[in-house]
Amino acid sequence: MSAYQTRTHNIGLNALLLGSGSKGTYRQAGIHSYIDGLLSQLKDKDQRFSYKAFVCLDNENKYDGLAAYQAPNAVNISPVARILWEQFVLPKIARRKRLDLLHGMAFVTPILSVVPTIVTVYDLSFLRFPRRINRTNRLYLSLFTRISCIKARRIIAISEHTKQDLVSLLGVKKNKVDVIYPGLGRNFKRASEESVNKFRERKGLPERFIFYLGTIEPRKNLSVLIHAYNKIKPKNVKLICAGDKGWLYKEVFRIVEELHLGRDIMFPGFVPKDELSLWYSACSVFVYPSAYEGFGLPVLEALACGAITITTDAASLPEVAGKAALLVPPGEVDILAEYIDDVLNTKGKYIELCNVGPEQAARFSWETAGRLTERTYARALGLPDIRQTIDTK
Repeated sequence: MSAYQTRTHNIGLNALLLGSGSKGTYRQAGIHSYIDGLLSQLKDKDQRFSYKAFVCLDNENKYDGLAAYQAPNAVNISPVARILWEQFVLPKIARRKRLDLLHGMAFVTPILSVVPTIVTVYDLSFLRFPRRINRTNRLYLSLFTRISCIKARRIIAISEHTKQDLVSLLGVKKNKVDVIYPGLGRNFKRASEESVNKFRERKGLPERFIFYLGTIEPRKNLSVLIHAYNKIKPKNVKLICAGDKGWLYKEVFRIVEELHLGRDIMFPGFVPKDELSLWYSACSVFVYPSAYEGFGLPVLEALACGAITITTDAASLPEVAGKAALLVPPGEVDILAEYIDDVLNTKGKYIELCNVGPEQAARFSWETAGRLTERTYARALGLPDIRQTIDTK
């Protein structure tokens, strides 16, 4: 038996952004979902690998089969403390624990690490739309993501579009990037009519409403949706925009005030994960008008719940939606208004999408993501791929 079959390779997983942080922040959104979904799969790991996840206090014992290293509580509270810890403390721990590979699960790896690294990149919005992101975040991500990609043995991109951006914007070689799509939680499915009715009554929701879910920030194009809603002014149909406030969010509320739509548009804020399938199932149409996404998890969730979905043909969103959603050019108020109006008034015309959506969503699984990630670890360590080829499409 050869050496690679007998030796256990120690993999470190920087999962600090899995920390709870503030309710409704990015830590409870896409990045959180990706890290959580991936860690849940690595317990059924390739026997050549042993894992140690670097986490914060509230996640220390969450994942069976994964050894956890608890970072100081300050790391969970302060972004500056987290950055300093992962850049200067984590490399020392990785060396002391004799890790063979360190996986930076969100954009960045320790620049001073002598342990080989791989890094997951979700999107390059900070380069594509520099004026739509906080300056400090933009400078940090622009510098550290670039260096992390240069140093990494392999890079994981969460969509083909993100891979293309890595190649065109950072000069990364195509053969260094593995595309691994996020999966979908098992709880995302169409809720029963009885459950929806009880939820609607409990929340005081109208019988018909347009639903948006996502952080309130410029690149999500929420202002475009608000203008489209104002253009058609649907009778007895509210617009509900769920999600926490991101950066440069005040413009959205200014537009609502200027258009005198305060009674027609609701902002419930952060939505708990266990309520999401009910929101998607209760809405008349789900609209996600984003100008740029590394993946677009809300679109996948809405499709899984059988919601008629309208999104854009920008970036990775067509990869997620397939033929199960209506696609419009980002920023086109008139076209978006026309699509929304058509769905609201001729819903039967689009009812087939309610059936196609769950089929499209079923193509994305965490089991597949976990196995493909193990294959990336093997490639980074120069090990043969012992698993059968997995169809990622």
